[in-house]
Amino acid sequence: MTGELDIYGVFVPARFVWMLIAFFISLPVRRTLAWVGFYRLVWHRPLFDLALYVVLLGGVVTIATPLVS
Repeated sequence: MTGELDIYGVFVPARFVWMLIAFFISLPVRRTLAWVGFYRLVWHRPLFDLALYVVLLGGVVTIATPLVS
């Protein structure tokens, strides 16, 4: 992977695209957690949401990059 994506002649860093994908995945996950009432068990919701985003971003990056052995 080159590290940049060409979107109609504009070079966008791949990390930015991965961050957007992780953000859009986190939206329904956070909504579901709020609907279920999980946030009643969480001490600091913004901190938990940040940690959830970082975990999702790690998953997206792991899936998007090829495994190098």
